[in-house]
This record gives sequence, structure tokens and C-alpha cells, in this order.
Amino acid sequence: MAGPVPTASGPGGNYRPALALLASLFFLWGFITVINNTLLPHLRSVFHLNYTQTTLIESTWFIGYLVASIPAAKLIERIGYQRALVIGLAVMAVGSVGMILAARLPSYGVTLASLFIISCGIALLQVAANPYVAAIGPASSAESRLTLVQAFNTTGDVLAIVFGRYLILNRTTGGTVMEGTQLSFAQRMADAQATQLPYLLVAIVLVVIAVVIARAKLPALGGATRRVNAEARKHLSLWRHRNLVWGVPAIFIYLIAEIGVGNLFINFASQPTIGNVTHEQAAYYLMFVWGGMAVGRFVGAFIMQKIAPEKVLAAFSIGAFLVMLVATFAHGHVALYGLILVGLFHSIMFPTIFALAIRGLGPLTEEGSGLLIMAIAGGALVVIQGTLADHFGLQWSFLLTAVCELYVLFYALWGARATQE
Repeated sequence: MAGPVPTASGPGGNYRPALALLASLFFLWGFITVINNTLLPHLRSVFHLNYTQTTLIESTWFIGYLVASIPAAKLIERIGYQRALVIGLAVMAVGSVGMILAARLPSYGVTLASLFIISCGIALLQVAANPYVAAIGPASSAESRLTLVQAFNTTGDVLAIVFGRYLILNRTTGGTVMEGTQLSFAQRMADAQATQLPYLLVAIVLVVIAVVIARAKLPALGGATRRVNAEARKHLSLWRHRNLVWGVPAIFIYLIAEIGVGNLFINFASQPTIGNVTHEQAAYYLMFVWGGMAVGRFVGAFIMQKIAPEKVLAAFSIGAFLVMLVATFAHGHVALYGLILVGLFHSIMFPTIFALAIRGLGPLTEEGSGLLIMAIAGGALVVIQGTLADHFGLQWSFLLTAVCELYVLFYALWGARATQE
């Protein structure tokens, strides 16, 4: 079996300053990704979309991961982690400027293209930052360390809801009326302009952080994490690592669950039979979903220092399955609270699956990470839930989420076991 990923070298072996800087990147891409949770109900109103068309926007976003992840891994092998992070931030800034243009026109097509560009930049950041965090400290605490920085990612998620609620939904007619209210063409076109200021602010922050990362002194990784020569690689294969082979679909399927909850929550809570609130008010409840994820990740990082991550992942997946049944079959605020609680149980899933899947890959870590980040494209299949919602009702569509939780349970109990060679 390939040896463990070595720690990064640095002054005095202190990797914590680099970890803190990387945590800011996790915060940033979490923030930008979750703006979509308030953006989608906004675009549904502006362009008068059904659930299938609305979730197709998010599918376009996740196709960016599918397209960009493997090229990102190759780019990192050529130019290194630090330069790749800077390029990723720059690509995201270009996409954010495109969103300003899309709002001014307004244009559904330019919106899709701009979100695709942003997601390609985030894919590059993810491929670089996740394995880097796992590599720069002791291998024994990789799962805990990755869960900890993902907690900052989720903190960005919470603040993104506040940001989107006040700078998008609260400033539009569509965001402040009840679900199902018909808007005039003039009102919808006026609402479209609301996304210019948010994405201008995002673009500025991205450029500033890119400059900071470019000037920072990040520790270099040990030689075993660099690409080995072609002759040596003939004896290595990603497909001999069961934890990776089953981990790729685990990430893919988990993302269907997470993205479905985040993107359809506001519409779910706004239904007269559930919360009977406006989109802007529903965004308040959505903050508790992402808040639960943030709390769960901080707590999970601590728990996994005492309990095997596989066992923690299994327990959380069972909890997620149960609360999704409540969200699907209950009514009123009981169903709403069930959907809110799934954020707590989803909290550790992505970082724990990721860390378990790359465990033992050694010099194949970059390629394995590229496959795992590519699997984030599973979020694109949220369009299936949108189609289910159009045909059977939004509440019943969350049965798909419950099924996804069962695969995560399977991975925790069996799929995550590392292959012994």
C-alpha cells in the first residue's frame, strides 16, 4: 500500500499559519457557493422558471467541477499548490464580474456562463486546498484537521445567507412577497439589478485575497507528494484503493443531498403548508441549516480525535436519514425543523469522506483528489429533484435525499476501509 502523505516542511515544522490562511479560502468558497441558495429563488422569480429550470442553473454550476477538476490536478502538478490557488481566485473574480454584466442586461445565458466560470475557479481551489490541508500536518489527524477547516467553510455559508437575504431578497419585490405572487415584467426586470452590488463586492474580495496568497510563504510539501516519474507510476493504480473507489460515488451522492436541501429550502419553507413565509423570511430559517453545519463541523473535529471517523460518519448518516423522513412525511413546522436539522448531520460528511478516500494514496494524492473534486459534480443532479418536485410535489422530492444518506452509511461501514496490499 502507498505510504502516508508526508507533512509539509516549514520553519520549525509549524504549519498552523498556513492552515489559518487556507481556512480563509475555505470560508470564501463556501460563502460564494451558498449565495446560490438565495440567488436561485431570486432567478426563479426574475425569469419565471419552474423547479426543473431553477435547479438546472445549479446543475450548470456543478458541471464546472466535472469539467475543471482533472485539468486542475494536472495544473497543480505543473505549477504547484500556491500558484494554482492564485489562478483559481482570479478565475472566480472573472466570473463574478460576469454576474454583474448578467444583471445589467439582464440575461439568463450570461448568468449560466458566469456561474460556470466561478465554479471552475472553485474546483481548482478545492483540488489544491483539500489535499494540502490533509498533507501539512500529522497524517493521524488529517480527518480532524480537514473537518476543522471545513467548519470555516460552513461559517462562510451562514454569512452568505445573511448577505444574500439583505442584499438580494430584501431589495427585490419577488423576495418580499408570498410564494406564488405574480410579478409584472417591469418588477422582474427591476429585481434583476439587485445582484450587481453583491457580486461587485465579491470580485473585490477575491482580487485582494489572491494578492495575499501570492505573497504568502506557504510550506512546501515533501517529495513523495510530487508527481513521480512515468516509469515508477506504472506500478501504481488509484483503482487498487477501495476507499477511493467507493469514496468517489460517496462524494457524488452526498452532494445531491446537500445541494438539494440548500437550493430548495427557501421554496420549501415558503409553502403555505410548511412555513407560510416570504422568501426573505425563509432565508432566516436557512441560516440555521448552515449554522448547524458549522457547529457540527467544530464538534465533529473534536469528536474524531477520540472516536474513529468511520464510526462518527455512520452515526451522522443515520441521523440525517431519520430527519429527512420527518421533513418528507410530517407537516407544518415539524417538517420545517426536520429539514433544518439535516444541516447538523450533513456537517462532517464531505470532509470526512474526502479524508478517508485519500488515505494511503501517497504520490497518487493529487490524482485521487482530482477525482473526488470532480465527483462534486453530483450536485448537478439536483435537477432530478427539481423534476420530482414538479411532478410529485416539493416535499415528496426529499425522499431522494433520504436515499442518498443510506449510501453514505454504506461507505462509512464498509466502503471506507483502506485496501491492504
